[in-house]
Amino acid sequence: MSVVGIDVGFQSCYVAVARAGGIETVANEYSDRNTPACVSFGPRNRSIGAAAKGQVVTNCKNTVQGFKRFHGRAFSDPYVQSAKSSLVYDLAQLPSGSTGIKVMYMEEEKVFSIEQVTAMLLTKLKETAETAMKKPVADCVISVPSFYTDAERRSVIDAAQIAGLNCLRLMNETTAVTLAYGIYKQDLPAPEEKPRNVVFVDLGHSGYQVSICAFNKGKLKMLASASDAALGGKDFDEVLVNHFCEEFGKKYKLDVKTKPRALVRLYQECEKLKKLMSANSSDLPLNIECFMNDIDVTGKLNRGHFEEMCAGLLAKVEAPLRSVMEQAKLKKEDLYAVEIVGGASRIPAVKERVSKFFGKELSMTLNADEAVARGCALQCAILSPAFKVREFSITDVVPYPISLKWNSAAEEGDCEVFPKNHAAPFSKVLTFYRREPFSLEAYYNNPKELPYPDPTIGQFMVQKVVPQANGESSKVKVKVRVNVHGVFSVSSASLVEVLKPTEGEEPMETDLAGKEDEVCVLCFGSAFTKDGKEKNQASSAKKPKVKTKTVELPIENSLRWQLTNDTVNLFVENEGKMIMQDKLEKERNDAKNNVEEYVYDMRDKLHGLLEKFVSESDRDTFSLRLEDTENWLYEDGEDQQKQVYIDKLAELKKLGQPIQERYNEAEERPKAFDELGKHIQQFMKIVEAYKTKEEQYEHLDELEMLKVDKQVNDAMIWMNSKMNAQSKHNLNQEPAVKVREIQAKTKELDSACNPIVSKSKPKVEVPKDEKAEQNGPVNGQEGTEAQPGSPEKGAAGGSENIPQHRLAER
Repeated sequence: MSVVGIDVGFQSCYVAVARAGGIETVANEYSDRNTPACVSFGPRNRSIGAAAKGQVVTNCKNTVQGFKRFHGRAFSDPYVQSAKSSLVYDLAQLPSGSTGIKVMYMEEEKVFSIEQVTAMLLTKLKETAETAMKKPVADCVISVPSFYTDAERRSVIDAAQIAGLNCLRLMNETTAVTLAYGIYKQDLPAPEEKPRNVVFVDLGHSGYQVSICAFNKGKLKMLASASDAALGGKDFDEVLVNHFCEEFGKKYKLDVKTKPRALVRLYQECEKLKKLMSANSSDLPLNIECFMNDIDVTGKLNRGHFEEMCAGLLAKVEAPLRSVMEQAKLKKEDLYAVEIVGGASRIPAVKERVSKFFGKELSMTLNADEAVARGCALQCAILSPAFKVREFSITDVVPYPISLKWNSAAEEGDCEVFPKNHAAPFSKVLTFYRREPFSLEAYYNNPKELPYPDPTIGQFMVQKVVPQANGESSKVKVKVRVNVHGVFSVSSASLVEVLKPTEGEEPMETDLAGKEDEVCVLCFGSAFTKDGKEKNQASSAKKPKVKTKTVELPIENSLRWQLTNDTVNLFVENEGKMIMQDKLEKERNDAKNNVEEYVYDMRDKLHGLLEKFVSESDRDTFSLRLEDTENWLYEDGEDQQKQVYIDKLAELKKLGQPIQERYNEAEERPKAFDELGKHIQQFMKIVEAYKTKEEQYEHLDELEMLKVDKQVNDAMIWMNSKMNAQSKHNLNQEPAVKVREIQAKTKELDSACNPIVSKSKPKVEVPKDEKAEQNGPVNGQEGTEAQPGSPEKGAAGGSENIPQHRLAER
């Protein structure tokens, strides 16, 4: 089972995996752990990640980035409309009314949904994880901003499904950071002790999030969260871009914002300048060559001036800090530490304001860029049965208060079911008394703090509600839940039906519904007033118990901007087709690159390594053919089918392969002859030993040994003749003998001789020490060593058990 955490950022993405050694952030095919959140569309394929980032300038109209904030938003959404003007690519309205991205793909105009584009990015990140882990990836945990609403969260889940990922949990970015921080701490207070409160400040490229978390041994509990979705690193970039647009307008009379390509280049340079100013307070230059109309532009800025220009943005830093402290009802002295993460947190003025607000030195123990991905991977490991992880419970919070309102023939009403910062995941059961089907509408009840124009979550129709047999209202239990993804749902509804007891049976009430871990029961209906007091005091009298049964009721969901199952399935199918198209195009490009690589490789070798192995006329012919192929690649061969390149490479190899083979033969032939010579010498020695009647060979058959002698002589004559013939050949001619022929001759000799000589007796060598012992004392020493077959003093056995080299040492 794969254990993967994915941090899908506005600008950059990170993938972390769990391995036996711990959590590791993995690198992409460019050996970079940071993968740009960028997708580029071309006439034949898509480029995703770093490859797409390289096309931001050259293919700006069809290269999309910064699409994370369009999840679950209508095209008419004020945020979409305001962002539209600053985008280089085009947005379009989908038939459902949601936001789409319009590009040219496969030489056709296409409009992709935000879910599809995010799925493309997730597909790339999935490939990165699979390459690192060398196995398929399906289960994962994906991060989302803590301020995401229901519609935005469901949109990300759909994107994961389109990419073929099973998202075990959508994890708030701040919660992922708290897990990455807390799970390794060995000194956390015991569960019964006062918790350790830590503030986490995350300033990313597009959003600002603050949370307070209470840590105890083995658990973390989020106390409060606050955010500013309109404050991030990109807003600081925007200030720089506007400054230099104005400066270049006055200095060079250039209207930068009319040229998308120039604007993209300016954004890139301003981002680099911002990072440099975080490390240097002196004046820093900004230079761009051939910026517009072949004009080189230059400018300069220092940190002090930059901070003055960003005064309005920096003033927004404190509000979420103050808000989160008020929500948690904590004082600054109750805080143990303030941990800061996120790419834009490196801006000195931001760190200074956060530190000043809390009156504390900031803690930077976590990797500012990778902490979210690592936290997600840890959560995935906790959820996975494949890994044994220290027990650690995580209690998140509901970011915005959620209410339910209902409308039926009986009454209208509403109730806040999940207040702000309520624990999540969490379930509640609401009891209604109804005679007919009724609808529930879930909504965020404080639209002012919502970074989203529509407070509606969705409509839920509870169907097949009927009155009791006696005509009274039926008891309907409705279970509502905020799940692990932070998504609200009416997960089930059941009707409690009163059964008439049979004669002689004692009436009793049974509840067949499953027990909930965390349930709060609220009752609504004509039998109750809004404050929960009974209207009819007589009803408080003890009633006889009755037998009941529970009937599950169907619920029809109508959620805001929710993709239908058919749409998701269609997008899954389309994504599969696009992946296949990308694969085919990669194979085509690889085939083309193979031709180009062969041309350059052989052209260099013809005047170097292979020069001696080709005649001058053949070299000229082949060189001309290589030059023609190179020209063809950049003209008619620029855009051909894969098979055309394969055929072209085969034609070139037809000319080049014989030359390469002559070189290979010349390299390997001496080794092959050397090996044959060794075998001939070996068998010659055995024949000589037989002729001198050595004990080891004297029992061998004379006719067989004559056969060995003949085979050895024939092999010697063959080798000498071939070596002589080869010495008369030029290197640029076909060799007189091939390596495989020499190897075959060696094998033939072994096959003929080995079965005969293998019948020889094993040679028994008597060690020198034993000879000395048998012949008496040597050099005046007594032969007192252990005799063959007799036990040696202190040894496990006789001298025959001692290795020969040990006997020699003794």
